[in-house]
Amino acid sequence: MLPVVIVNRLVSRLSQVSWKVSPVGTILTRGYRGDAPGDSARDLIEIPLPPWQEKVGEPIDIKRRRLLYESRKRGMLENCILLSLFAKQYLSTMTEAQLKQYDRLINEPSNDWDIYYWATEAQPTPPDYQGEVMDLLREFAKNRQREQRLRAPDLEYLDLGKH
Repeated sequence: MLPVVIVNRLVSRLSQVSWKVSPVGTILTRGYRGDAPGDSARDLIEIPLPPWQEKVGEPIDIKRRRLLYESRKRGMLENCILLSLFAKQYLSTMTEAQLKQYDRLINEPSNDWDIYYWATEAQPTPPDYQGEVMDLLREFAKNRQREQRLRAPDLEYLDLGKH
């Protein structure tokens, strides 16, 4: 076992190391930036994401199930709650065109915070994502009935095809 003094020196030296990222290639139009407010961006890493592609020919019942899953499994808890509750209320009655809009809305942007800010109207929604579904989501996010929305809904609603 190492004495505490040696461990403290090692940790101190490791924290002083400046990490540099070497370029790994051209970043396409989508990417995730791990930045924070006031960050110097010296250690910024951009992780390229593959471009979103619509699943052409996907049966509507499979699309609904996939979108339900994707609504629950987000990159941040706020969207897990917001989108899963939204999906529970609206997904089963959406038309094919609305499902297409919703699919694009939740899967094309590479940053979940963007979706959250657009839904809560903290930032304006880009024209590419404006539409009937975004209007529904913005209205849903207002929570006019003052429902308690502290967690994603229970899973019993996921069985869409056996009612």
